[in-house]
Amino acid sequence: MIIIFALFIYSCNNSGSYLSEGSGDSGEMIRQQEDGTIALNLEKAVCYNSDRDPSCNTAEWYFVVSRPGRYNVWLSSATTDTMNLQYHTSVKINVNDELLEVKPVGDRIVLDAKEVKYPWYRADSYMGSVIIQAAGEYSIQVISEKVVREKEKLEHSLTAGNTKMMSVILTPMTR
Repeated sequence: MIIIFALFIYSCNNSGSYLSEGSGDSGEMIRQQEDGTIALNLEKAVCYNSDRDPSCNTAEWYFVVSRPGRYNVWLSSATTDTMNLQYHTSVKINVNDELLEVKPVGDRIVLDAKEVKYPWYRADSYMGSVIIQAAGEYSIQVISEKVVREKEKLEHSLTAGNTKMMSVILTPMTR
């Protein structure tokens, strides 16, 4: 595990034909929004890509939680085929030592998402829920073949189909 973290030397920058203009952001610590949502965009992640086994590609974010509680975890993808997201393997998400492993499906399709442009749509996949017990700084790790570095996105898009991972979103569960 330490070796993987040591190899996080590349940053994922999100650009390409599936994104709309102005979706970039600065590299500051990611903070919880007013509504309690924590949005972790791939362009802010530290990434490791494996040429030998792309299913081991990893993205990691550090974020600050101001309101502890149970959070739903959503994986957001840009896709042209909302019926088949074409994730070849399950996506693994580790938050606060809780491991979620799910093969993404389009549980929620967002037709008017500002971060994608036609013919792409945003497909959110429910990955499960996690408990964050206290306010503070946390990390989240995602392992998937859809974690792709900027310079490899064009080559990857020719072989990986019609879906690109965009972000992980944590939303507070209401009681």
